[in-house]
Amino acid sequence: QVQLVESGGGLVQPGGSLRLSCAASGSIFSISSMAWYRQGPGNQRELVARITITSDTNYADSVKGRFTISRDNAKNTVYLQMNSLKPEDTAVYYCYAAINYHNFWGQGTQVTVSS
Repeated sequence: QVQLVESGGGLVQPGGSLRLSCAASGSIFSISSMAWYRQGPGNQRELVARITITSDTNYADSVKGRFTISRDNAKNTVYLQMNSLKPEDTAVYYCYAAINYHNFWGQGTQVTVSS
């Protein structure tokens, strides 16, 4: 049974930083792409950042220059470093991973940016 477990969400003031982590566990033979999505109040789920097995990355325009996605293949973990956070970054953040040619999602972690 494969699962993704996220951590690192919380409440932060505008301009602050948070680091999200997502660890994959279970019977894992291969992980190709990993990504972070988010869903704000009243919005559809949107891609925030994606990283391939070769560490190629792409970002939503709204987070370029502020967020950095990275991965540790030895630990089956993907990270999202979020700097210069804005109130509009408030959302539930979901981890995604393509594992053993199947799609898996984490349970979501709340990020709230507010003074």
